[in-house]
Amino acid sequence: MADTESEATESQRPNNAARARVSFVGAGPGDPDLLTVRAAALLADADVLVVDPVLLDRFAPRCRHGIEVIEIEPASFDDALPPTNGHSGNGDGARFGAASAPPLVCFDQISAAVRAGKSVVRLLDGDPGLFGSFEAEAAACAQAGLPFEVVPGLARATAVPVFAGIPLTKGSIGDVRLLSAPRLDDHADFTAWSDWHRQLGEAGTTTSTLVLMGIGDRIDEVAAELLAAGRSADTPVAVTVDGSLTSQRTITGTLDRIAAGLKAEHMIKPSPDTVVVVGSVVERRSELSWYETRPLFGWRVLVPRTKEQAGALSEQLQSYGAVPHEVPTIAVEPPRTPQQMERAVKGLVTGRYEWVAFTSANAVKAVAEKFGEYGLDARAFAGIKVAAVGEQTARALRAFGVVPDLVPSGEQSAAGLLEDFPAYDPAFDPIERVFLPRADIATETLVAGLVELGWEVDDVTAYRTVRAAPPPAEVREAIKGGGFDAVLFTSSSTVKNLVGIAGKPHASTVIACIGPQTAKTAEEHGLRVDVLAPEPSAAVLAEALAAFGRARREAAIAAGEPVLRPSERRSSRARRAK
Repeated sequence: MADTESEATESQRPNNAARARVSFVGAGPGDPDLLTVRAAALLADADVLVVDPVLLDRFAPRCRHGIEVIEIEPASFDDALPPTNGHSGNGDGARFGAASAPPLVCFDQISAAVRAGKSVVRLLDGDPGLFGSFEAEAAACAQAGLPFEVVPGLARATAVPVFAGIPLTKGSIGDVRLLSAPRLDDHADFTAWSDWHRQLGEAGTTTSTLVLMGIGDRIDEVAAELLAAGRSADTPVAVTVDGSLTSQRTITGTLDRIAAGLKAEHMIKPSPDTVVVVGSVVERRSELSWYETRPLFGWRVLVPRTKEQAGALSEQLQSYGAVPHEVPTIAVEPPRTPQQMERAVKGLVTGRYEWVAFTSANAVKAVAEKFGEYGLDARAFAGIKVAAVGEQTARALRAFGVVPDLVPSGEQSAAGLLEDFPAYDPAFDPIERVFLPRADIATETLVAGLVELGWEVDDVTAYRTVRAAPPPAEVREAIKGGGFDAVLFTSSSTVKNLVGIAGKPHASTVIACIGPQTAKTAEEHGLRVDVLAPEPSAAVLAEALAAFGRARREAAIAAGEPVLRPSERRSSRARRAK
């Protein structure tokens, strides 16, 4: 879990009445980025998290390091509550960690935590006040005298249709009914089932927009019941699974054909979280669909970089709807002989250099670590001009406390930096030397260019790059088996190292290369290059891949074919072959 309080120990955290409460927090429809500001703040500061296992992996990174987690199955919390109004649990209990807990353990743990001055977050799917267990859980807290608060979230019933491009009303006028089916595991609650079928029957006699929750794979039964009650057979229907996630899928049809349509779409597996919209508003999807129509929507894109290096590139890919997966192909190690770096850092402090030029975030890290060994900090750069090869390197410098004087205005590369780097002028530059800390495998382009501009360059190996360890077995299998839709190669070394540590990407995987030399290396390794960036820039490479995905999508639509990701096309061919 993300460490949002790296300097605070558990014993230093305040335990007081202001924190001691249960916060019922709405998780929204699925995407953690849709948390409210208040919800995100509570998660980051909570002492105890009570959560369904399905939500844990997705929202754990938003919690502080060391938080106590109580996992609880969706159907179990009611059984773990203290008896109210003569009702008692059925003995199934709640789940703590991976083991079953006896009845009342979960609530007793919550109560003990609050009375000890701890903050407890009960994370609930969607909005706590709609179709959930909040009512019973909050009532138990009230009865036990535990203070609590409620932080609403985006309701799945209303948010998911919007993500599917379906407005629930036409303008400011509309009649919308939200219906949620009782859980299949509810123990013999005949009244709940009777009410559900009665409401379905009433809904079938109207023209209201219906939003149905919790029907899972019983869509055919529900459709039949609505038809029997009087709904027209040609009433539009939309079924959305995994709403707001990059795995979201929406299938549309008519009330009499939707079940057959779902069977024809093998990737659709209705679940309890499936949202079904019935009504004429579904027709607006063809015009208003915005999420699933992104150029790389749902594509799993392999980025052969560490998470730190891939930050901006991964964010850009996500904006196109892709799911980036970072796999480092190189590891960074100190230089074999540190003396050269030590002399350069001492020279920096004693005024030996006019400029320091950083060509990577790793170079910034290497210098910062060497500074730490000598008890130095960013103040040692006072009076020295600092250049960064691009924004990612500039961000690393700012994090260290150094604001770069020069970042390329155009191409973010060694060539781009040389375009903007000033020539040495003895009238204005008292010192003619540049300190260039860089990798052991860096090219000579920047050194040669600086020399041409009249500078003397101390070209210093600040770190070595070595081949990274192989990724986990499941990642290697996905790479070789076509589990990734595309891979972005940002240098020849990423091609060589990825093939070396994980194997050659599957023939169905789209190969995107940053430049001709990288493309040549890919072809030498037996890879078909599909996308070539028009400029040697990671951002431009991502744009080129998005343009490729967009063209592919438009071609499929024009041909009347389903829009499938590269990995889905492979799976579809495999099914046909069988």
